[in-house]
Amino acid sequence: MPILESRFQPPFYLRNGHLQTILGAILPRRARSDMVTERLELPDGDFLDLDWAKAGHRRLAILSHGLEGSSKNSDIRGLSLALNHAGWDTLAWNFRGCSGESNRSLRFYHSGETGDLTSVINHAARTYPSLALVGFSLGGNMILKYLGEGGVHPSIQVAVAVSAPIDLASSARALDRRPGNQIYLRRFMKSLAAKVEAKAFQFPNEIDATGVRDIRSFSIFDDRYTARIHGFRDAEDYWQQSSAIGYLNRLPIPALLLNAKDDPFLSPESFPYDEAHKNSCLFLETPDAGGHLGFVDGRGFWIERRIPEFLNQILAKAT
Repeated sequence: MPILESRFQPPFYLRNGHLQTILGAILPRRARSDMVTERLELPDGDFLDLDWAKAGHRRLAILSHGLEGSSKNSDIRGLSLALNHAGWDTLAWNFRGCSGESNRSLRFYHSGETGDLTSVINHAARTYPSLALVGFSLGGNMILKYLGEGGVHPSIQVAVAVSAPIDLASSARALDRRPGNQIYLRRFMKSLAAKVEAKAFQFPNEIDATGVRDIRSFSIFDDRYTARIHGFRDAEDYWQQSSAIGYLNRLPIPALLLNAKDDPFLSPESFPYDEAHKNSCLFLETPDAGGHLGFVDGRGFWIERRIPEFLNQILAKAT
């Protein structure tokens, strides 16, 4: 039964989900600063910017960031260094429009977009025979959905999703309605509004950015922009089609879902105990503490130890 008892035990003064979330974002960490950037041109005329952290290994972990993040986030770069030390090269890719340069097409990215991930995997597999997928938050939902859709690249052997909102509707409502989440909501809305305004400048006949700065809700933003730009009927349709929760029963390789019970972004729907009972490939770990992408303990950033440990354990069993 792949429901794991977590060993994450932060000191008592760090047992608060909001504190963990904030510390995970602001505390300094040892990280790779010498990543090599490559631009991957896509068949539709757009591009993705990739950051490589190579240490001479034959195994590669592909890292997918979260909402309005990038490959330059400290958590991505910190994990890259930790994985390099544990026997992995890494490739951290930027979703469309997240590398600091606006992408060329009308669309940008969303939680269920697995086509661009597929392009990155195919590109990486030309060089590395053994691949792992690691996703943070939105990126975690994305990689789990990719694995459950079918047609997984044969080089992919293992995956880890951390703080993943696998039921998008419930997480959107948690961010919209929980009073303690307003600080995060304002930050996301400000960044997303700027992205919509840039798209409206590029495509004035397709996007109307009027009033976008006044939006204070993921429900409204996803209904007005995310769904419309990416071909969904409305926000509910986007959330339903893009949530990984409906794909977990079809995971074909070992995948760890690591969600803290005090994550302020998650609701009970993102803790799929029933699905983990039914699929031996789904390893579910739900520590009591950790917040959203926090997991800070007395030794630093626990996920920088836990993720390499899980990847190496699964590969050791496979050999």
